[in-house]
Amino acid sequence: MSVAFRRESDEEHKEPKFELPLPSGPNLVTAHGLALTEAKVAELEGAVAAEREEEPREVLKRELRYWKTRRATAQIAPPPEEGVAGIGSRVRIRLAGKERVIDIVGHDEADPNADRIAFSAPLAHALLGGWEGERVDFGGKAEAIEIIAVDAIP
Repeated sequence: MSVAFRRESDEEHKEPKFELPLPSGPNLVTAHGLALTEAKVAELEGAVAAEREEEPREVLKRELRYWKTRRATAQIAPPPEEGVAGIGSRVRIRLAGKERVIDIVGHDEADPNADRIAFSAPLAHALLGGWEGERVDFGGKAEAIEIIAVDAIP
């Protein structure tokens, strides 16, 4: 029979749904980040159980698989030395003459609008291992950032 006369299911024409991409490298988190991940898993499990329609439920299941993977691979970052910037540090800096306070966190708890940046972000990368009073290179400029203070995120 010719393909022209064969009825094909709608499923054959749908775009494939790929898994949500995972950030590369280790899944280092703060204790707060792990708690947020646990809460997200619980929230999504409830949403999947409550959803009655197939398509929205599949979207929720996909997101749930992402968060369960993040929970399973999470490693709480060791606390940095006192006064040294690391994952879990709140760092007060001076950049281009302006002071700014940055929290260095894991990927999933990052929120650049709230000055919570992932440890792999260029700014955080420049700060990691820096100590109070040090000037670090950033953006191709030598000693572009002055680290004013480093504390644990409260």
